[in-house]
Amino acid sequence: MSPSTERMLNRVKAIYLFINDFGPVTTQQLVDEFGTTKRTIQRDLNVLTYNNLVDSPTRGMWETTSRKVKIAQ
Repeated sequence: MSPSTERMLNRVKAIYLFINDFGPVTTQQLVDEFGTTKRTIQRDLNVLTYNNLVDSPTRGMWETTSRKVKIAQ
């Protein structure tokens, strides 16, 4: 796996865990927490949404879904 792919997967996992712990959170909170651009966060949220792991009940707010996830260490 390329370093950039590994970095992206680690960030997506961290975003999921952050939303799970502190959600619902705003897109801007994620930008501030992870120090990336809004576009990068949006791409990562698209991955999580596609896999039915997060949902946006209100525009710009994110929370985890009830889908069960096994987190690898």
